[in-house]
Amino acid sequence: MSDAYIALADGRVLEARARAPGRTRGELVFTTAYTGYEESLTDPSYAEQVLTFSYPLIGNYGVRSERFESETVQPRAAIAREFTDDVAEWLAGEDVPAIDHLDTRELVTTVREEGAMACGIVAGEDVTPEDAIAEMEACKPMSDHVDIGAGVSVDEPEFHAGDPAGESDVRIALLDCGAKGSIIESLNDRGADVHVLPYDATPADVSDVDPDVLFVSNGPGDPENFVAAKAVVDAFAGELPLAGICLGQQIVASALGGDTEKMTFGHRGVNQPVKDLRTDRVVMTTQNHGYTVADPGPLEVTQINVNDDTAEGLEDDELGILTRQYHPEANPGPHDSLDFFDDVLALADSPTEIAAD
Repeated sequence: MSDAYIALADGRVLEARARAPGRTRGELVFTTAYTGYEESLTDPSYAEQVLTFSYPLIGNYGVRSERFESETVQPRAAIAREFTDDVAEWLAGEDVPAIDHLDTRELVTTVREEGAMACGIVAGEDVTPEDAIAEMEACKPMSDHVDIGAGVSVDEPEFHAGDPAGESDVRIALLDCGAKGSIIESLNDRGADVHVLPYDATPADVSDVDPDVLFVSNGPGDPENFVAAKAVVDAFAGELPLAGICLGQQIVASALGGDTEKMTFGHRGVNQPVKDLRTDRVVMTTQNHGYTVADPGPLEVTQINVNDDTAEGLEDDELGILTRQYHPEANPGPHDSLDFFDDVLALADSPTEIAAD
């Protein structure tokens, strides 16, 4: 008899093997990455989700904390065809339920055909299918997590000094909506000082930093729920160069009059092809998002996803705005788009006056 069950919103309950005990629920999503499981499992953009790995064996090169993107495991639960003991023990130590020995190909196909959906997971002794169904029925839609940023952002401002070997002394104010650690590292490695501010920081908080560039990070959930971050973008647009990654792109577009929408199953993996419309160059990218910019408002779409034509890059040369839907820091890879961070620092070359509305 199985010691784990997953209940899906389509009415099915699947049996599995418990690798880390617990009971939880979340939005079922998948990643196509075959490396980088440590980075994925610590990516704050997976908050309130249940992460399925399409690659069958997860854990074949161990668990090393220097690869983590945050200090804790972020998904509500993890699913694989097979987890190694190293990963299973790590997840158990983090109190994150994990299950394996089920057909993850079927789960991935289900999400691709029916979309990301609510699910409930129970693992451990004396669990029943009814327990999994109860968890699934208690799962909230992602857009209902109106304050999701509070669980992934810093509580107080933090300062990260630039690498002394870098050539720039740019000061960045980074709105932390769930930032991956490698974004901060990528800016620091280029000599930029990064002032990390909470997701609900005010325009006055940004003015106190006196930054050269305002940067909006990645993060989980519906961009329309990040009201404070949109207000900050609105306050400084045209007065201060703006940059953003993933959720940050969506927040910038929404704040300037554009529209966002939920995708059917999103983009999650390290093999997403992106075409630059100005150069016709195609690069492979790392992505993790379930929402996209449907209408860029006043911004120019400069890059698109080759698979579905969704907006991957937005720019406004006059306003000094540069955003990307994918993750240029690209941990664990590929590294085709690392020059984005050089372009962000170059935004600071044009002096601007900070004038919060």
